[in-house]
Amino acid sequence: MSVSTAGNGASAKSNKKKKIAADVYEAELFRLQTEFVKLQEWVRHTGARLVVLFEGRDAAGKGGAIKRITEYLSPRVAHIAALPVPTDRERGQWYYQRYIAHLPARGEIVLFDRSWYNRAGIEKVMGFCTPQEYVLFLRQTPIFEQMLIDDGILLRKYWFSVSEAEQLRRFKARQNDPVRQWKLSPMDLESVYRWDEYSRAKDEMMVHTDTPNSPWYIVESDIKKHARLNMMAHLLSTIDYHEVEKPKVHLPDRPVGSTEYRRPPRELATYVDDYAATLIERKA
Repeated sequence: MSVSTAGNGASAKSNKKKKIAADVYEAELFRLQTEFVKLQEWVRHTGARLVVLFEGRDAAGKGGAIKRITEYLSPRVAHIAALPVPTDRERGQWYYQRYIAHLPARGEIVLFDRSWYNRAGIEKVMGFCTPQEYVLFLRQTPIFEQMLIDDGILLRKYWFSVSEAEQLRRFKARQNDPVRQWKLSPMDLESVYRWDEYSRAKDEMMVHTDTPNSPWYIVESDIKKHARLNMMAHLLSTIDYHEVEKPKVHLPDRPVGSTEYRRPPRELATYVDDYAATLIERKA
């Protein structure tokens, strides 16, 4: 796969593409989510280990894709790893050490919302690592990932590519959104002012880490709904899973309870107020 220009930002033409209809999107999203449930059961049944890395610029749509993938999955099987800033102790560890702690056991899926590639992006651009640490990362990462693959881990790496104009539009939309303001930080703004630096860092990262055994897959994400469907469909296509036979469950026609049980008086318990009922009354 050529990496010389991949990921510099989705093509400006992507915003001019005809967008998928809402009903078609919802139907296909649900179909793909159903397939992810089948994948989950296959992973659990076979003891497979799946690791998916979500990388890309701030506001590129990584979190939204992760949410749609995990919406119907069991949190006991599918885990999201979104690591905070390393502690002083973690800074004194082998760089990959804190990520290794989040790798899956048999029968588990781990989705990394940013990963060890922080060193090739924000740490490189913002000067949070030394030049020597950065060069060592570029040399060790293909070896590290090959070790994971040799041990049987299914590793998939996705780069969400957003254009400069679309990223800025999304940042502006977050400014006055009370449920998304937390997503906008001074560090996010650095990605606007250092666009070219991040682009060059990404290009260099791709050159060293886009390998035949551990390739990068680029997801154009200027249109979020398209990006989610494209990424989800592609991930499923790369894994040779199959539907696992489920144990049959027989439910009675009606509840079966002991006639000897007597529930304590409701007055002895503290119930949550019927807030929903008050909303209904206000609407009446």
